[in-house]
Amino acid sequence: MRIPGRPAALLASAAVLAALCGCTVQPTDTEGKHGLPARMRSPGTRGPAPADSPAPPARGSAPPARSPAPAGTPAPRVLWSRGDSGPAVRELQARLRQVAWLTAGPTGSYGRLTEQAVRGFQGRRGLPRTGATDAETWRRLLAMTRPPRTWELYPMGGQPAAAPDPRCRTGRVLCISKSSRTLRWMIDGRTLSTMAVRFGTQYTPTREGVFSIYWKSRHHVSTLYDSPMPYAMFFSGGQAVHYSYDFAARGYAGGSHGCVNVRDEAAIALLFAQVRVGDKVVVSW
Repeated sequence: MRIPGRPAALLASAAVLAALCGCTVQPTDTEGKHGLPARMRSPGTRGPAPADSPAPPARGSAPPARSPAPAGTPAPRVLWSRGDSGPAVRELQARLRQVAWLTAGPTGSYGRLTEQAVRGFQGRRGLPRTGATDAETWRRLLAMTRPPRTWELYPMGGQPAAAPDPRCRTGRVLCISKSSRTLRWMIDGRTLSTMAVRFGTQYTPTREGVFSIYWKSRHHVSTLYDSPMPYAMFFSGGQAVHYSYDFAARGYAGGSHGCVNVRDEAAIALLFAQVRVGDKVVVSW
């Protein structure tokens, strides 16, 4: 039954009844997909979102840059820096060589070249380019490299000498170890000097055993290979302990024709002056 003059009141009553029953109208263009105005979508908030709230990143976009460390955060502890030396620095240099940031050495001394290599390694990985090896730089380098082998640590010599062979304990002896590539000059069990040495190759190996010096030749030149053998001290056929220019230049990248090469000219000059014909030579593994 239609009551004239009351259409507006009936429409208002219908709207109230629809709201109480849970019915809603479709969202307008200014409302979100959930039927709520955009400013009310964040749970637990009322009114417009704070002005500094970050917008969500677009799909497929790069992640936001990492925020800088808060002010007052302590810098990583420095482990080694220019002027330091020792076995740890030698290992650092060997690992830098593995990742092609250092070509020289290792020497065991943290000098200009090592500092430059560390600075380059740090810069490539977004670390502060200090040139000093801190704990974070060392952690990154360890993750990218493997433990260096003995001859990676000592490509030019300087390695620790092996314990003396028991046959070296008495008398005047050139005590030579193939395992550590070292020569000890010993008198009555006491080591007077130690130096790095190099041996023959697979096809011209240095003979092992007990020998004696039978000839010394200060300016010797090989008749077989026409190569200089300064400070030669012969102990077995044509095999001798002598200074090697090639060993001094190339380190363990090369080998001899059976002789025991020394790369430190000052050291072998002093040794040559002390060793006598008849002194014992022990070559052991």
